[in-house]
Amino acid sequence: MSSFHGDRLLIVIAGPTGSGKSELALRIAGEFAGEILSCDSLQIYRHLDIGTAKLKPEARRGIPHHMLDVAEPDGQFSAGEFARRSRVVLEEIAGRGRLPIVAGGTGFYLRALTDGLFPGPARDDALRARLSERETRRRGSLHRLLGRFDPAAAARIHARDVQKLIRAMEVCLLTRRSLSEAFAAGRDPLQGFRILKIGVNPPREALYKKLDERCQWMFANGLIDEVRRILLLGFRPELKPLESHGYRQALQYLRGELSFQEAVLSAQRNTRRYAKRQWTWFRQEQGLEWFDGFGDEAEVQTAVIARVRAELGGRD
Repeated sequence: MSSFHGDRLLIVIAGPTGSGKSELALRIAGEFAGEILSCDSLQIYRHLDIGTAKLKPEARRGIPHHMLDVAEPDGQFSAGEFARRSRVVLEEIAGRGRLPIVAGGTGFYLRALTDGLFPGPARDDALRARLSERETRRRGSLHRLLGRFDPAAAARIHARDVQKLIRAMEVCLLTRRSLSEAFAAGRDPLQGFRILKIGVNPPREALYKKLDERCQWMFANGLIDEVRRILLLGFRPELKPLESHGYRQALQYLRGELSFQEAVLSAQRNTRRYAKRQWTWFRQEQGLEWFDGFGDEAEVQTAVIARVRAELGGRD
């Protein structure tokens, strides 16, 4: 069932990394005169191409893509900034009479775009320092503490994502209510669109095999050289985008901390874990209609095209 906030249709394609979201988005865009907005927290960065599986321009079939390469790796780019800029883009796409299609696997960015973010309290650097010190002394303590204050937020935030844990605890302590309560109270949902959310749900073991093969391909086809180029441009290796799976292991290889094969295996393991977390997140997404299989499979594409056509009332 689509979410009705207006009379213009917005397609959302979500799912774990490697599930074929990009190919499905391209098919829908080609069928219904659409434009694609990437909802990926790493593909927004310039120079990060191979490790983010960013579609090359020649693979985009002439279909306009938005929110790719909009920031430098050392730039500050939040979910709120993504939502603000993306909402402008969606209005522009719809204004041209085209079908906007949001495709990507960053669940928090998607939620910020469609549901809005709450106007949380300002940063408290002293409190953040205390929370950071606590986590340094006892690894995992922030996640356990958040589990007592806000079990729903703790279920969504990974135990090693210290920055998100600190922000969640900061909100709890400063507002005297949970992050989930604060978020629900102050959201600014997207207006003027009815949203059809499509979830791509491939078989788990088949996806893991595909992800392992993709990681192997990335390392064999230029990921390490891509990281070298980023460093030569003057970007620091400790930047947050370079801490993501694939890039972190490439850096460890360049520093001599991992062998080539160890780097590949570590990246494969972390990518599988990331896909599992994405599944967990999107299972909690309201109104998501799941389609079993990969997004580049003909049966899945045919079924989704039929669903979109039905939502458009037969208009193509």
